[in-house]
Amino acid sequence: MRPNWELKNCCHHEQVVFLITISVCTVVILALWRTVLLKPFKLVTVFLHEASHAIACKLTCGHVEGIQVHVDEGGSTQTRGGIYWFILPAGWHTTNMLFILASTNLLTARIAAGCLLVALVIVLFVAKNWTLRGLCIGFIVFLGVVWLLQETTKFCPFFKPAGVMNSLFSVYDFFDNSPDIYDDLISRRIHTGDAEKFAEVSLLQWGLISLLFLSGAMYPGLVILS
Repeated sequence: MRPNWELKNCCHHEQVVFLITISVCTVVILALWRTVLLKPFKLVTVFLHEASHAIACKLTCGHVEGIQVHVDEGGSTQTRGGIYWFILPAGWHTTNMLFILASTNLLTARIAAGCLLVALVIVLFVAKNWTLRGLCIGFIVFLGVVWLLQETTKFCPFFKPAGVMNSLFSVYDFFDNSPDIYDDLISRRIHTGDAEKFAEVSLLQWGLISLLFLSGAMYPGLVILS
């Protein structure tokens, strides 16, 4: 069957549910952003951010020297070699698309859950601090519960929120006057964030890229569901 790239006869029930779910996730995440309820999910988003840097480094023949995630929602990935302009933007923009696309059906959700589980186990043994180790253990258990729920209900309850969270983490920083966007690109008070480094090798605005990637993930998601 040919992909329905023109999205003719959009939108049927599954596509409407897909759009509504992402919209609801966006509103709920922004509403609860400063609450303790989102703390572990924000930390795992930082983990995914740093893991994406590490994967991009490996894909470009670099060497990953260490990964850290901190309680204050900061993180760092020490790399050597690789392609600089490919490693830096990988942090925010790859996992959000992959997670949103993974949420479109049960098979892709299973594959994504399996890949995330393997990543958590690997990072558990190479983590440089106990915050990251505890995060890995907690989310291995959490992912097991999600997998069980997914298999019994045939519904993918995790990857849409995870994809939206990863996208909003950088965009929210822009409006919240927080480091990665506002401080790096506008106020210039912080000079070591990913956004400033990426700005040095690209003229594209960081926040705009995040929104485009989120929108770009929704379009192929609708095509898959069609």
